[in-house]
Amino acid sequence: MQVSDYSARHLSVLEGLEAVRKRPGMYIGSTDYRGLMHCLWEIIDNSVDEALGGYCKNIQVSINADGSATVVDDGRGIPIDNEQKTGLSGVELIFTKLHAGGKFGGGSYGASGGLHGVGASVVNALSERLDAKVKRDGNIWEMSFHRGEPGVFEAASPRSKFEPFVDASELKKGKAIAKKESGTEVTFWPDPQIFTSTDFDKESLISRLRQTAFLVPGLNLTLDWMGEQREEFAFDGGLNDFVDFIAPDAALTPNYFVESVGTYKETVPVLDEKSGSMKSTELDRECRVRVSLRWGNGYETTVKSFVNIIATPKGGTHLAGFEQGLVKAVKAFIESNSRKFKLGTLKLEKDDITAGLTSVVTVSMSEPQFEGQTKEVLGTPPIKQIVSSAMVSWFKELTLSKKREDKAALLAIAEKIVNEGKARVSARQIKENQRRKNALESSSLPAKLVDCRSSEGVGSELFIVEGDSALGTAKLARDSEFQALLPIRGKILNVQKSSLADMLSNTECASITQVIGGGSGRSFDLSSVRYEKIILMSDADVDGAHIRTLLLTLFFRYMRPLVEAGRVYAAVPPLHRVVIVHPGSKPNETVYTYSQQQLDRLLADLESKGLRYQQPIQRYKGLGEMDADQLAETTMNPEMRSLRRITAKDAQLSDEVFELLMGSEVAPRRDFIISSADDFERQNIDA
Repeated sequence: MQVSDYSARHLSVLEGLEAVRKRPGMYIGSTDYRGLMHCLWEIIDNSVDEALGGYCKNIQVSINADGSATVVDDGRGIPIDNEQKTGLSGVELIFTKLHAGGKFGGGSYGASGGLHGVGASVVNALSERLDAKVKRDGNIWEMSFHRGEPGVFEAASPRSKFEPFVDASELKKGKAIAKKESGTEVTFWPDPQIFTSTDFDKESLISRLRQTAFLVPGLNLTLDWMGEQREEFAFDGGLNDFVDFIAPDAALTPNYFVESVGTYKETVPVLDEKSGSMKSTELDRECRVRVSLRWGNGYETTVKSFVNIIATPKGGTHLAGFEQGLVKAVKAFIESNSRKFKLGTLKLEKDDITAGLTSVVTVSMSEPQFEGQTKEVLGTPPIKQIVSSAMVSWFKELTLSKKREDKAALLAIAEKIVNEGKARVSARQIKENQRRKNALESSSLPAKLVDCRSSEGVGSELFIVEGDSALGTAKLARDSEFQALLPIRGKILNVQKSSLADMLSNTECASITQVIGGGSGRSFDLSSVRYEKIILMSDADVDGAHIRTLLLTLFFRYMRPLVEAGRVYAAVPPLHRVVIVHPGSKPNETVYTYSQQQLDRLLADLESKGLRYQQPIQRYKGLGEMDADQLAETTMNPEMRSLRRITAKDAQLSDEVFELLMGSEVAPRRDFIISSADDFERQNIDA
């Protein structure tokens, strides 16, 4: 097209909900399952805003078999009277007009998640059908919409015949109810013309409802999933319970709750009724800060932030203020007591201070400035300083506290942070040394490593072998092309009770970390791991199980991505070797069993068939008792062996188990042993 052909007639103006359907990504972020769930969040958050105002106690979310979603609350109900400027009922106005609602400073909501007035109307525009029911003024009022247009459906299906209103819209008056009853019910069918998938994500929904229940104590939320599953969420413990729930490690300090209120001034355009123009007006705003935090014995940082209970996964000014204030206060405290905490020349970084930190940061305010409709980032500038000041004041009060538990917590925090800093420096030095190494230099890998010829990570295997006797047999049994061996002597350090610095200074742990090649802790890099599979090969006895547990503790705490990727395995060596004697010229048959029950079943089967077997039956007490052929056949040959993959699907549960078995607290472990002794069978120790 020539420039001369480009004129005003080629321009188009999208009006009303047409713009939403044409460019849905501008309003909900995407048209995949994330955008679909965002639509559901918009409707749920409208109900939650009623709860925040103290008008709603119960919210029920139902995912229906016909693909629709229903949200019911017992709030005040959407206004049903007509709005003066448009002449539309409150229901039609909210669901058909962009930037319409009760959250623009009119006094209906002090702090809410929905602020732009586009949420309900956007959901309506992107729905094949939406039904709104309002309980108010002694009646049920109803209105239906088809892709944003009000009208009447012939049947309950979204694809049934639809007649739009022509002259005027009608808010249908339904059956009479008690005057004290109120609330809103919204059912919508996502439009398949818009969304690539119209299937709601159950796990995401459960997580969101649970999260909301933590943030709004006293609110009861119910999920009904297609009539097959029903879950209820209600928590009165507030943010401290939320922190305990999301924490990935055992607590090092008590949970601390920080609450503060700050004020700031904001200049906003306000409509002048007399002149009809917008005038810049300076308003006084108030921001309530609530934070719960604690340090754990791990190294991961888990922080969740919210504005008016709306999650801000990408942070914003409130999260920046939290980190700035906390880091500033803690760093100043440790540096002022550098001799006491043996800081030396170490320069602390933010990651040192936030290692093992779990926190929930929430702010409540009027008309927050979000970056985009999806509300993932808070942009209100003054909030940063308000939250930062709150954290500085809290930590200063903590340092001045005379309570014994506060003094102990401060000591634990400082020691952990200093150790994290020293471990960071040590890990960085190790990585730098590995990086400087080249092919002409001597290898820095441990001398006891029996490496494989293959330099490719894909297909290679590292066997961590218990003892030198097993190592000798494994050397003969392995395939030297892709199988490497690393022997360990005895039981390694229990890292559940140790710091990262202690782990790196331990010979066996340092060797394992060095050979695997991915680093440790926060700096662990899965892509740098030298082997595709890490296989723990220990004896099938009590000591072997203990060694395996110690190794798994090491991997879980300091190389967790390796476990989560499913690249850690436990070899399954046999317990018994049975030689079946066949009559005549048929050669004898060798069968291996891996438990006492399996052996008993085999012997019973042989007796029933009248077959003999050599006596005595060989019982392997350790890997070293096998010859090379037997070890290769049963434990190392990929075509014949059995491996047990180690996974960590539930990190919280796994960490609790590790803490119970390997932690510093003796009493819970003793109680566990006593309570489980009667149910435990010795032959199942490797089951």
